[in-house]
Amino acid sequence: MEQKMCKVTINGETREYPQGLCYADIVKDYQGITDAPILLVTVDGRLRELHKRLKNDCTVQFITTKDDIGYQTYKRSACLVLLKAIYDVAGKENIDKVVIHYSVGSGYYFTMEGSTILNQEFLDSVKKKMRELVDAQIPIEKQSIGTDEAITLFHKHHMYDKEKLFRYRRVSKVNIYSIENFDDYYYGFMVNHTGYIQYFDLQLYDNGFVLVLPEFGKPDRLPEFTPHEKIFQVQKESQEWGDKLDISTVGELNDRITRDGIQNILLIQEALQEAKISRIAEQIVKEKNKKFIMIAGPSSSGKTTFSHRLSIQLAAHGMKPHPIAVDNYFVNREHTPLDEYGEKNYECLEAIDVEQFNKDMLLLLKGERVELPVFNFKTGLREYRGDYLKLGKEDVLVIEGIHGLNDKLSYALPKENKFKIYISALTMLNIDEHNRIPTTDGRLIRRIVRDARTRGTSAKDTIARWPSVRRGEERNIFPFQEEADVMFNSALIYELACLKVYAEPLLFGIRKEEPEYLEAKRLLKFFDYFVAVPSEEIPNNSILREFIGGSCFNV
Repeated sequence: MEQKMCKVTINGETREYPQGLCYADIVKDYQGITDAPILLVTVDGRLRELHKRLKNDCTVQFITTKDDIGYQTYKRSACLVLLKAIYDVAGKENIDKVVIHYSVGSGYYFTMEGSTILNQEFLDSVKKKMRELVDAQIPIEKQSIGTDEAITLFHKHHMYDKEKLFRYRRVSKVNIYSIENFDDYYYGFMVNHTGYIQYFDLQLYDNGFVLVLPEFGKPDRLPEFTPHEKIFQVQKESQEWGDKLDISTVGELNDRITRDGIQNILLIQEALQEAKISRIAEQIVKEKNKKFIMIAGPSSSGKTTFSHRLSIQLAAHGMKPHPIAVDNYFVNREHTPLDEYGEKNYECLEAIDVEQFNKDMLLLLKGERVELPVFNFKTGLREYRGDYLKLGKEDVLVIEGIHGLNDKLSYALPKENKFKIYISALTMLNIDEHNRIPTTDGRLIRRIVRDARTRGTSAKDTIARWPSVRRGEERNIFPFQEEADVMFNSALIYELACLKVYAEPLLFGIRKEEPEYLEAKRLLKFFDYFVAVPSEEIPNNSILREFIGGSCFNV
């Protein structure tokens, strides 16, 4: 019987390939035409791993390590290779648990539990084993097994977090990835074989180690290992909050919700955040002479609610706070600079009238009466409406804006009068011990829900704009985060179980033929892990209210 041929269109060129050929073999014909290794493909818009086989005529596009999906696939696969190497070197009987915690630079921070001593000698052996696995180009095999079978499998492997997670899975099948005799579960696709993981390093750090990986957009080089100590410590503090609640994974959260309900978790988490805000206010008061409280953080961090709650705490400590939004110092819209794509760039420093901002702040510092501007977002003009302010001895300005930590914004203000706060939603919850929840996912979901509620923006449009928002953060916020005097984590351990109720209908509204569908599908799959909870019991001053609505503040 003659083998059926399929027409495959790539980059506008159509070639014929035998039906049943795996995409890895098709990709071999195009090696070298891309500026980075091809890790995955899309087939008529649907994401596929390279071991999948050709079925029909189709259009194929390549996903490389320079694409976000490909980059995440590389990092995920590197973690699998790392874990295989650790268990090979240490021996399964000597490892109780290996846990991925959070990002450190472009890599991940891990800890180990068991009888194996974590030192440089051990890490060197693991790194050597990883290199052997990479050089051997061992296939990363994928199999679909029943959920009950997966629970039994991971109980046998002592991976109890996965066992707990799968008890809440509605689907009957689970995809398991294997390198030789090492099995694991991952949220997301993998590369075709170990040979793709060419760039990595291992560095001892704190009580664990860091898997150093390439930065996004630079897949063929490793950055220098330069951990950011302040952001690491606030992540570690948040992990300790989770430990206090006995919740570090989604499975543990689901257990608590189904057994005890959400109220106790909610009240403790909100109390921990309020106590932290109170300590920040105390520090500001003790340091004296602080007149400019500069607050900055990436999109959907809850900066506005945090500013209000900090102001209340400052007032409770005898100060008189006044909110100042840096956005009110936007240049008139006709003068807004353009980005490299020809779009108005509202996130660059040049979009702010820095001179006027410094002039007004200096006059206030001198005790003079100043009329403050209000930016009219409908007309795109800065306006003056008789909003006058004069600072007394106990008055302070709570200034919120993405450039708050950049001294170029407040270049004329004396350093001794500034107090800088960095706020971000640093997710403290893991899916399981080997699958973390990226901080960017938590913020994106917050923004999808908020933008739909307050601006009528579809999830499709929010997802489409997200890469631009992220580029702005990389340029204007993250380089200055270590300049902060204190950091505040606005993530709530229960929030994704609540946001699920609001986000799922919005994500289901994205059609299969739209470019944003792949991201929507990924997020929907992610929400499948969570038991949903209602929002009625969330306090009206919670940071989460800034996104789901019902806040007592004007947000």
